[in-house]
Amino acid sequence: MGVTKVRRSNTAAEATEHQAITQQEPALSTVEKYRRYVNISSVKSIEPLVVERAEGATVITQDGKTYLDCFAGIAVVNAGHRNPEVLDAVRAQLEKLIHCCSYVYYVEPVADLAERLAQATPGDLQKTFFCNSGAEAIEGAMRLARTATGKQEFIALHNSFHGRTNGTLTVTGNMGRKKRGGPYGSGVAFAPAPYRYRCRYCQGASACTLACADAVEDAIQYGTSGAVAAFIAESVMGEGGIIVPPDGYFARVKEILEKYGILFIADEVQSGFGRTGKLFAIEYSGVTPDIMAMAKGIADGFPLGAFIAPERIADSFQPGEHLSTFGGNPVSCAAGIANLDFMLREDLPGQAARKGEWLMERLGDLAARFPLIGEVRGRGLMIGVELVTDRTAKTPAANQANRIRDLLRERGVLIGVGGHFGNVLRIQPPLVIEQAQLETLLAALTEALEVVS
Repeated sequence: MGVTKVRRSNTAAEATEHQAITQQEPALSTVEKYRRYVNISSVKSIEPLVVERAEGATVITQDGKTYLDCFAGIAVVNAGHRNPEVLDAVRAQLEKLIHCCSYVYYVEPVADLAERLAQATPGDLQKTFFCNSGAEAIEGAMRLARTATGKQEFIALHNSFHGRTNGTLTVTGNMGRKKRGGPYGSGVAFAPAPYRYRCRYCQGASACTLACADAVEDAIQYGTSGAVAAFIAESVMGEGGIIVPPDGYFARVKEILEKYGILFIADEVQSGFGRTGKLFAIEYSGVTPDIMAMAKGIADGFPLGAFIAPERIADSFQPGEHLSTFGGNPVSCAAGIANLDFMLREDLPGQAARKGEWLMERLGDLAARFPLIGEVRGRGLMIGVELVTDRTAKTPAANQANRIRDLLRERGVLIGVGGHFGNVLRIQPPLVIEQAQLETLLAALTEALEVVS
């Protein structure tokens, strides 16, 4: 549909004429404006909701309906929608400074948040570079690894997702996210994902053999020239279907990386900031990454990304090699400080662990009742429910997953759907979600499973 361009009026008469024409045109709904003016051709579908406001673990639409949000803006508002302490910090910062470029001038909230992250992250991670998104954080981490090592290649994982820029798609192991966009950058070798439910290595074995970790060495030896800067992996794979690596996986991989002088970039964009029951999911492994990328939950909805490294690695950048105009925005950094303060004081990671354990047990009961559920997995409040039409063949049930999401929405509950095959229900609510709200989720999910099954 064509669009009539609005020409700026130069005279009072033209202004009056334009006003008369505008008043005759019917007002468009938000949905229709999206269809006409927002480029959503890359999105399979948008939930048929016009969200007007939100609070805690609920969102309210323009027509006054309230929905239980169990997706949190794709695992972003970990401290809850419109967290009062975050809002207070943002209001205070808005009154003082919005932007001046934090890489041209010294800005207090930027320094303060960087200090807090150095204290909160594992090991000797110390110096943070701030950007605007998870994809930027990953791109920056990759560039830092190259400058620190003088090497150019990377090892990544099948089923991984690291962003939608050209560089992050290069290390993303999912054809569905990469199609019609190639060729991507060279110098990346892929190893199998630590995906126990669909593992081809351990079939018939009584326990995980960590062959998927050993395969990282195969990728180095057979898929690279030997000039590998870093191995990059999500601490828990989010878009790939909430895949939790088996115990010992990252420890084994780290041994291999140290053998070849390769850095480890941990992607905590989705799994970080309390989501999995620890502040960062990599803490479960006992391994300290060389570089860690963060975003999503870092500022409770305000746009901010970051990557952090020890001083010896961070200082590898030379003047002019990296910068961000909006990175380290003072308002977003003020939100990040308040978010982290609230998260630690209220022990949101511990809350996520306890609530997630309870929810996983209840979901396990549903799995025993409904053969459509192939596996329930996750950590904390980062939970995936993989649906299959045949448990023996593990045939992905993508249509059923989408249908269940729709049925839950009709019952006032919002979740996500993901996984390589589009058959995994993604349950990732704000960590402040209440017990009664989790019970509402379970009741609605039970009803949806009964309908679909």
